[in-house]
Amino acid sequence: MNGHGGDRVAARTQRRSPLAVQLLLLLAEEPMHAYRMQQLIRARHKDRIVNIAQRNSVYQTLDRLLRAELVEVADRVRTPGRPERTVYRLTDAGRGTLDGWLKEMLSTPAREFPEFPVALAALAHLTPELAAEYLEERAQRLRARLRQAESDAEQAEGMGLPRMFVLEDEYQQALTETELRWVKGLVDELRSGSLTWDRQWLDAVSARLGPPETDTDDDTATP
Repeated sequence: MNGHGGDRVAARTQRRSPLAVQLLLLLAEEPMHAYRMQQLIRARHKDRIVNIAQRNSVYQTLDRLLRAELVEVADRVRTPGRPERTVYRLTDAGRGTLDGWLKEMLSTPAREFPEFPVALAALAHLTPELAAEYLEERAQRLRARLRQAESDAEQAEGMGLPRMFVLEDEYQQALTETELRWVKGLVDELRSGSLTWDRQWLDAVSARLGPPETDTDDDTATP
């Protein structure tokens, strides 16, 4: 395989993202332009699982998919009074890559780095009282999210929408319910004092769990 071919293969195997997957899925339905993709993502409520808050995110992702030869330009259309729009379609390589991505995403739990565990790991930086206050605010927002999810589920049922099209909503709701139970339990422990800390206790734990002393000076060690 020549160098250019190797570059193309490498390009197809990188930069997987939720938005890239969603765009390939839309193009698997039919060729379309970026604005229609944005409209469909919002109309189908997929903006709850992919981030299109930034105005150019769809265009930037499409540009990466185009360079990776996962999509190609099918046409350029101009409607009176509107700018010219580029219509994209899925390539054979894009279809194969999409199938591979879905297999991996469904079969293999991803190593993700969400913010909440980072904040939990830093909880000792706060007082127990302040930690409980912040976590109670989170619990309130989780309750509001669940109420919205229940309303959306009722609406989907009323529309006769098949369950196949709301599986991601079921999953998100299950995660939210589980997180809310856990957060409420943690708040209860903080409020009751069964989970607590102070500076003296933290200093003692830090001294006991600190790294062992060695004779090697890292600054002078040979790499």
